[in-house]
Amino acid sequence: MSRSAGAATVARVNGIELGYQIFGTGSPLILLHGGFGSVEMFGSNVELLAAGRRVIGVDLQSHGRSPVADRPMRFETMADDIAALIKELKLERVAIMGFSLGGAVALRTAIQHPELVERLVLLSTVFKRSGWYPEMTAGMDAMGPETAEPLKHSPMYEAYSRIAPRVDDWPVLVTQLTTALKIDYDWSAEVARLPMPVMIVIGDADGIPPSHAVEFFGLLGGGKRDAGWDRSGMTHHRLAILPGLTHYDINLSPTLSQTVIPFLDGEGKR
Repeated sequence: MSRSAGAATVARVNGIELGYQIFGTGSPLILLHGGFGSVEMFGSNVELLAAGRRVIGVDLQSHGRSPVADRPMRFETMADDIAALIKELKLERVAIMGFSLGGAVALRTAIQHPELVERLVLLSTVFKRSGWYPEMTAGMDAMGPETAEPLKHSPMYEAYSRIAPRVDDWPVLVTQLTTALKIDYDWSAEVARLPMPVMIVIGDADGIPPSHAVEFFGLLGGGKRDAGWDRSGMTHHRLAILPGLTHYDINLSPTLSQTVIPFLDGEGKR
């Protein structure tokens, strides 16, 4: 069941409420933001992506326009939420694109519900927690409930305060997310079994070393041999390392849309 809330619609799935917005028409693309964010985190890329498809920008558990959920935050349960939303919207199969936290949720959705995912774009996403640079994991380890107050001086809180159903719930979001980010994981075995085409995208100055993206691509079967004159040695997976972009601006760069749109449009389909 869904209800309208301001500029967003709120759907009840798995006992919680998820806010989402729809842009454009055509084949569906679920768009999942990064930690502490909302769909606005993609900036002009929302409009660029929606020029050729129906973009469904979802605010993850307790984020953005989604009311705070009374449950722990886990990648696996958030993935089940996305699957339930896909069914709530009566969509058969969708493309999913996720950034950072949203990339982990997108990846888990594809692992847990492969029948719902036609194509997968993973932006600045690791398949194991140790894939981040050590300073990134150290930063995650250092955050906790006490981080809520200092983060009120960040652009993330400013955005949250404009759209959240209850701005006073900010400390709950911070507690849920910083707890989730400390959980160790390694999904390499499950990644290797993914049946759908996957595109991995990072910046060359991201929070993830390029070597991890290459390893990720290799788990999917990519990068194992020369494609040959007839491209027969090429898999249906793609790897893009975008120059001059970091973990803090890759989501906003129009280069991102230019890079992923051909893949979303079916480039390399076989």
